[in-house]
Amino acid sequence: MLVDWFTIGAQALNFLILVWLLKRFLYRPILDAIDVREQRIAAELADADAKRAEAQRERDEFQHKNAQFDQQRAARMTTAMEEVKVERQRLMEEARNAADALSARLRETLRSQAQDLNQTIARQAQQEVFAIARMALKDLAAASLDERMGEIFIARLRALDGETKERFGKAIRTTTEPALVRSAFSLPPAQRVGIQRELKQIFSDQIDVRFVVAPDLVGGIELITNGQKIAWTIADYLTSLQDQVDALLAKSGEIEPQPTVEPAPNSRAKSVAMTSSLAEPSVTNRKRK
Repeated sequence: MLVDWFTIGAQALNFLILVWLLKRFLYRPILDAIDVREQRIAAELADADAKRAEAQRERDEFQHKNAQFDQQRAARMTTAMEEVKVERQRLMEEARNAADALSARLRETLRSQAQDLNQTIARQAQQEVFAIARMALKDLAAASLDERMGEIFIARLRALDGETKERFGKAIRTTTEPALVRSAFSLPPAQRVGIQRELKQIFSDQIDVRFVVAPDLVGGIELITNGQKIAWTIADYLTSLQDQVDALLAKSGEIEPQPTVEPAPNSRAKSVAMTSSLAEPSVTNRKRK
């Protein structure tokens, strides 16, 4: 069999041309398309991996932030609870102090009101006793209570002991101010002259006397000079009587002792009572106001 090398060569050339043509116009575009697609897929996979990594990072960061937020919230809650506890304690302490202060003010108000009531009752009792005594003496002795008190005061001056006379006489001689005679009523001129005469006789000296009406005495007479005082008043008797009644009632458990109602300034006499056995006029040291 004869071989036609020309035909074989032509066919081989045609095949090579066909292969080149296929590669040039068919396989190359397909391969290029495949490469482009692979690159696109690789890029998309890489982008997906990057996004997944970013999402993981963001999730880790979010979880970390959540953990920090939970810690901060717990710390703030603890701090807030402590602050609330401290503030509540402070408010409770303020409320307790305010309640104690209010209670103290109420007790002081009640004590003051009770003292005022006692003073009012004592003064009214003194005034009633004074009025009754005045009417009784007018009816029985045919003399006014004013005159009788002046007479009693003069009698007490005459009955002063030597030590009292010496002390009071020294007080009179060492002052240039006139002696002050305070009474709950206006003394008649005759009694004023009588008191001045008795003072001159008792203390053997010329004494200037100034007479002053002091309604707060309720009943009685006081002689004051240079820090010394001789007094005979009803107020002291009633004060002593009130102390005795309060002591007796407290001893029996019926009431608590009430504060002693003090007479108004310059009207207090020591251990003097308006009874049938009146004590000697008291002499007490006091500062002149």
